[in-house]
Amino acid sequence: MRGVLLLAGALLAWAPFPAQAQGLAPVFQRVNGSVVVVRAKGRDLTVQNGASVLVKFHEVGSGVLVSADGKVLTAAHVVHIADEITVEFLGGESVTAQVVAAESGADLALLQLARVPAGIKPAVLGDSARVQVGEQIFVVGAPYGIAHTLTVGYLSARHKPNTIYAETPLAEFLQTDAAINQGNSGGPMFNLQGEVIGIVSHIISKSGGFEGLGFVVSSNMARQLMLEKRPFWTGVTWFRISGELAEYLNLPQPFALAVEEVAKKSPAEAVGLLPSRVVAQLEGKHVPMGGDIVLAAMGIRLDNDASFDKIRERWSKLRSGDEMTFRVLRSGRVMELKGRVP
Repeated sequence: MRGVLLLAGALLAWAPFPAQAQGLAPVFQRVNGSVVVVRAKGRDLTVQNGASVLVKFHEVGSGVLVSADGKVLTAAHVVHIADEITVEFLGGESVTAQVVAAESGADLALLQLARVPAGIKPAVLGDSARVQVGEQIFVVGAPYGIAHTLTVGYLSARHKPNTIYAETPLAEFLQTDAAINQGNSGGPMFNLQGEVIGIVSHIISKSGGFEGLGFVVSSNMARQLMLEKRPFWTGVTWFRISGELAEYLNLPQPFALAVEEVAKKSPAEAVGLLPSRVVAQLEGKHVPMGGDIVLAAMGIRLDNDASFDKIRERWSKLRSGDEMTFRVLRSGRVMELKGRVP
């Protein structure tokens, strides 16, 4: 009798899932057209066999259209230093795109499309504060480049900023067990009403593949940072220099920013910032060398991370045509650089 009761309990526990699956299909079909594949091309200075090499990269990620005028949310690490970006819609139509805002501290970026294909409707950004741990969700993206793949799971946990991943201290993360793999980055996580409640960022894995620990930046964080505050995209990646490393490099101050990569057609390129040419190993770290070292920007001297935050705040107010200024150390000489935001 006990075996019969256990079997009956198992059947009752299993019964709702087919109904949920049937209900999910029309929701997926309704929102799938707003999901895009993001293809980014660029150059990256790296170390191979002990030598510094500038290699071309082809990054594939995902994104979601969130406005009728062509705004697409995606992950910053997919597009931040890309020289060329194309967005591919359901059916294969490709459209060029440009980064208009990015915040690496939350792994979020906003793209502006050259145009929106006819008949494509944007997704609705939901209120991520209302979703509960234990709710069923689904993710749509391009894992390993396989476009418009659906995976289903549950919201596993919530994490406040600066509690999960040191490189993204600003991000409020939603954790999920829905399968996420390379290529899903930047794609949307939906609730069962078809509202976007998060943008996929990364996984934690020992094997390199998905192990049930996926992290998604909340939609409320994405709305606040990308659509309301709109952080300025410089098109450059930085390496912080401080302490003994600043002394080794004979810097005139204890804190500065070495320029790593500079994206083409970016504000950083317009000003004339030079990227690094080699990667040296100092103090157990790979340090970019041979490019500009920024000592000050927008009239603010770089003394610490707090001063960099002040510079970023001034950048956030810049618009096309405004002036950007940098003081840099280049080949042993201090130079002033000025340029206009494209």
